[in-house]
Amino acid sequence: MTDDSGTRVEQVTPYGEGAKTEQVRQMFDAIAPAYDFMNRAMTLGIDIWWRQLAVKRLKRLKPATILDVATGTGDFAIQLNDSLQPQHITGIDLSEGMLAEARRKIKKKGLEDVITFKQDDCMALHMDDATVDAVTVAFGVRNFEHLQQGYQEMARVLKPGGMLCVLELSTPTNPLIRWFYDLYTLHIIPWLGSLKSGEKSAYRYLPESIAAVPQGDHMLQLMRNAGLKNATFKRLTLGVCTIYTAVKS
Repeated sequence: MTDDSGTRVEQVTPYGEGAKTEQVRQMFDAIAPAYDFMNRAMTLGIDIWWRQLAVKRLKRLKPATILDVATGTGDFAIQLNDSLQPQHITGIDLSEGMLAEARRKIKKKGLEDVITFKQDDCMALHMDDATVDAVTVAFGVRNFEHLQQGYQEMARVLKPGGMLCVLELSTPTNPLIRWFYDLYTLHIIPWLGSLKSGEKSAYRYLPESIAAVPQGDHMLQLMRNAGLKNATFKRLTLGVCTIYTAVKS
C-alpha cells in the first residue's frame, strides 16, 4: 500500500516556512500555560476517557517500563502510572515549557521516583535498542517532522513482544457530523485558543494537522513498515479520535 498522507502532515506547520520540529517546539512552549485548559475545553473533557481506553489496551501486557512520547504536560504518563503501576515511566517531549508543567504535576503528586520527564526528539531517541515494554503517544504523531522515522525509532526501543499504543485525533466520516466538527475545529477552537493563549495560529494548526495526518489503515501501514505486527485501530466518539496499537515481533 502506498500513500502520501504521511508526507502531507509533515508539510503542515504552525508558522509557515521552516523545520517542523523547531516550529512545534516553539508553539508548545508558547501555549504550555494554557494547554491543559484548552485540552479540556476543546474535547469537553472526553480526552480523559480516551486516555483511559488507551490504558486498557496495555493492561494485559503489564508493562514494567513505559516510554511516553510527546508527553506534553504529563497527563497520560500520570494516568498510565495510576492504572498500570509500572516500575518506571519516561516521558519525553520537544518542549521544555510543557515539561515544566509536567514536572510540577508529578512533584505535587510525589511521583518523581517513578516518572521521569526529559527533553528528547522521537526522530532520534537517546535510548538503547529494546529497552521498554511499551511506547505510548497521545495526540502527538501528527507533530512528527517525519512520521515513518518516528515510528521506526519507537519500534527500535521496544522490547520483543512490547506494544506501541497511539492515541490520535481524527476526522469524522459522517457528513453531518463532519459539518459540525469543521465548524468547531476551524472557527471556535482558534477563537478560544487566541483568547486564552494569544496563539491563534497554534489552534489553526490543530485542525489542519488532524486533516492531514494518516488515518485508519494508512496509519497502520506506517506501523507495519516499522516492523510491527498485529496492527489494529478503533475509532472513538463518532470518529473524532482513534486508538492504534501494534506489537513488536
